Formats: sequence, structure tokens, C-alpha cells
Amino acid sequence: MNFIDKKVSIKQAMEILAHHGIQVDNDEAAVILDFLYLMSKNYKESKKNENAGTLRGNRTTQEMRQIEN
Repeated sequence: MNFIDKKVSIKQAMEILAHHGIQVDNDEAAVILDFLYLMSKNYKESKKNENAGTLRGNRTTQEMRQIEN
């Protein structure tokens, strides 16, 4: 997987992980970065497509009658 606008280099990722006691090589750091960029990309897309309705608006009429009684 190739992300064009990566802002964190493999070397930086290795240093950050090492600072927290995790030793990885170049290949492992690259896989971790790809995973994190993929997660970030999917998170942004899901936020855009999310329909923020109210809970009341998502309930059926039958559910609403049960709540009111």
C-alpha cells in the first residue's frame, strides 16, 4: 500500500516505538505505518458519510409507543 502524503517516516516511527520500548525493523515499521494510515483514511471517510440523526428519529413507531407507555 502506498500513501502519497505520509508525514511520518519509517525512521521516525522506529524512534517513537523504541522510545516506548518496542523494537522493530524497517519492514515491521513500514507495515505498522501502512496500517495506521489505512485506519486513519477509513476513519475520515466514515465521519463524512455518517448520518447524525437523533435516537428518537431512528426508532420505529411501535418502539415509540412502547416508550411512551
